[in-house]
Amino acid sequence: MSLLRIYGSLLDPPLRCQWALAANGAEPVVGDGRLADLPRRAERIQLVVPAAEVLITRARVPAEARRRAGSLAFAVEEQTAADPDANQVSWLGNVGDSDVLAVVDKPGLARWREALDGAGIHNYEVHSEILMLPWTAGEWSLAWNGREGFVRTGQFEGTATDCGNRASPPLSLRIMLEEVNARGAGPHAIALYTTDAEALPDTEAWTRELGIAIRLAGTWDWRKVAPDAGISLAQERQRWRSAGLTLARLRPAAWIVAAALALHVTALVVDWGALAHEQRSLRKQMESRFRAAFPEAVAVVDPVLQMRRKLAEARHAAGQPDSGDFLPMVEKVVTAIKDLPPGALRIVSYESARMTLELATRDELLLRRIVSRLEQTGLRVDPSAANARPASATVVITVRSS
Repeated sequence: MSLLRIYGSLLDPPLRCQWALAANGAEPVVGDGRLADLPRRAERIQLVVPAAEVLITRARVPAEARRRAGSLAFAVEEQTAADPDANQVSWLGNVGDSDVLAVVDKPGLARWREALDGAGIHNYEVHSEILMLPWTAGEWSLAWNGREGFVRTGQFEGTATDCGNRASPPLSLRIMLEEVNARGAGPHAIALYTTDAEALPDTEAWTRELGIAIRLAGTWDWRKVAPDAGISLAQERQRWRSAGLTLARLRPAAWIVAAALALHVTALVVDWGALAHEQRSLRKQMESRFRAAFPEAVAVVDPVLQMRRKLAEARHAAGQPDSGDFLPMVEKVVTAIKDLPPGALRIVSYESARMTLELATRDELLLRRIVSRLEQTGLRVDPSAANARPASATVVITVRSS
């Protein structure tokens, strides 16, 4: 796997950078130039931020706030003494009961992101060189260039140091050791890595000054560290990358679901077409039977309704009542409303096989029972059969002959 590391200061304009491209454990190819000249097609990209530009601190934040950068920015407001909107804060892990947070300059990081996007680099991790330094439990690790450096004090912790020289260690390092020794949590040694082969300090003098063993651990170069060294400060970029990989893995399943939906839609269309054809066939049969029974009919618009009307006319001509006449309908209605209390039936009106009832009751259970009985007798209750009149305690039910 190829890895491209880009080393750039968030305080400077993102015009140039140092970079290193390594692949499959081979010696990295290094360079220094414009962002537009960066190597392309690297499988993994890391933006390395100088140690002095990353503040690693402890705080206590609720578990749900670890996923919201805005909440984390307020958690370090006292340590940074700056506007929370000016800080990009990432949760690194836990040390005891405390959360470890990394703080970088948000506007500076935004400038680099915009510049890298312009150079065609869109998916990358953000690392601090502090957490790329090797570390062993019980020891501190110090990177030193002969004048200044940075120290890693734990799995998630570390800081930049102030100035020192060959004979005198940084004052900030001495103060840090005094603080942890006072709590009985100090290291038993410091592993010293030089970033310049000629930057070797006087280890005996440093040991006397600090009161702790100084162990020379060799040279260190951010360009040559292992690909998985360090902890990403921009976890959200990793999540987006993981989401992209997840989507790629789910693509076959998505195709299967799409095919199943297409088959389902096709089946529905075929079924709908078959039902529509059957409906047209039934209508043609009803029209044929109606014309056979009544050849004098000029037009057939609704064969069912027209057949019902012709049947009613024939019954009336023979002196027989029809189910849509007033007397047969009122008999069925009386049977259906037999449970109404006295005086609850206010108005009964009849016109053209349609009867309208106005009832003085709001008992929903009773009304449902009346509607059910009406339908059981063969009468048809309109969908808007039970309507409450505005500002009234009455209900209007309209029924028709089926």
